[in-house]
Amino acid sequence: MMAPRLAVHRMSAAEGTRAVAEETPVAFTYGRATYAVMMATPRDLQDFAAGFSFTEGIARPDEIAELEIVEHPKGIELRMSLIDGRDAALQGRRRKLAGPVGCGLCGVESLDAAIVPVRRVVSDIRVGRDAIFAGLARMPAHQALNAETRAVHGAGFWPAGADDFSHVREDVGRHNALDKLVGALAGQGRGGIVFLTSRVSIEMVQKSAAMDAAVIVAVSAPTALAIATAEDAGITLAAVARDDSFEVFTRKERILL
Repeated sequence: MMAPRLAVHRMSAAEGTRAVAEETPVAFTYGRATYAVMMATPRDLQDFAAGFSFTEGIARPDEIAELEIVEHPKGIELRMSLIDGRDAALQGRRRKLAGPVGCGLCGVESLDAAIVPVRRVVSDIRVGRDAIFAGLARMPAHQALNAETRAVHGAGFWPAGADDFSHVREDVGRHNALDKLVGALAGQGRGGIVFLTSRVSIEMVQKSAAMDAAVIVAVSAPTALAIATAEDAGITLAAVARDDSFEVFTRKERILL
């Protein structure tokens, strides 16, 4: 889909649009029992059902007797029936997830639970474009682990009026890095900017809202659902951030041009 955004450069700003990816909860059910719910792009769902079932050790593609793709108001259900005996065997080993990297909302037991009402952030913070460019320039200096490995994400907090980050946390999982930052800040992030070195999906907005973060700046693009969630939460979402530009998708009144 196309999302409206404000493209901000060092010396100019212009309204426009950007194509953003769709993101929706996809539930895997076997014999009408939910096994897992994954946040995913709603394309190639038949392949997703077969591949997930196979890599999870649930069933080979030829052991899926029937697949029905059912659209619900809050997501999509991949409703599968397995060949004789496989459904019963599955009930004995329901999936237990330890939060593998990049999975998003893993292990949620229903589509209704996948997208919970987001906390609303109320803040009168205003952020200058120079502060955002300064944060983008300073972030790599605080990512020692990424400098060594080139394999981890970072989440940092830049307090309003400061000239550097107060906290930066790293992890192989982008949502893990943000959870670590939330813990370091004791859940309080209203008076500053959260910088993310990753893309912005719904759980990144939900976690930021939980810590009262009013402004998010990310180096990669947001999903359509992340934009809608940020708008509902009252969060200013800036993304596609580079050393000379960034794009504001929600609550652009907080950005001083």
